Amino acid sequence: MIFFRYVFLTKTIFLCVGAVIRIACTAVDQYGYKKVPFSCLTEATNAKGYYFKTLPALKLTECKAYLESSPLKTCNVPTDMNYGITGAPLSAYHILHDKKIKLYSMRTFFYTSTTPTSTPAGY
Repeated sequence: MIFFRYVFLTKTIFLCVGAVIRIACTAVDQYGYKKVPFSCLTEATNAKGYYFKTLPALKLTECKAYLESSPLKTCNVPTDMNYGITGAPLSAYHILHDKKIKLYSMRTFFYTSTTPTSTPAGY
């Protein structure tokens, strides 16, 4: 699920409909050698904050998800909470036998309305 956060006097969390995620993986050939990097964008998140992407029938490894874009001009600064910037590994999945797919799940990503400030050294 994708969420965004406004930072005011109190922190309030709102569902962000229309956010997009980038999925990046490494493709492996039939001999097990790493080939080219593979990257794609998901569809925009739905009304429940979920996104879905069907990946090609390649052997993919080391897949990660990244925040790509927010539809909101007032809340479009990505955060690294749950690795939204550095990349959240896609590792845990459930097999949906009737549809013959692996359904990956991950922790919530966040956007904020302000750029995070760093703490001065010595504090």
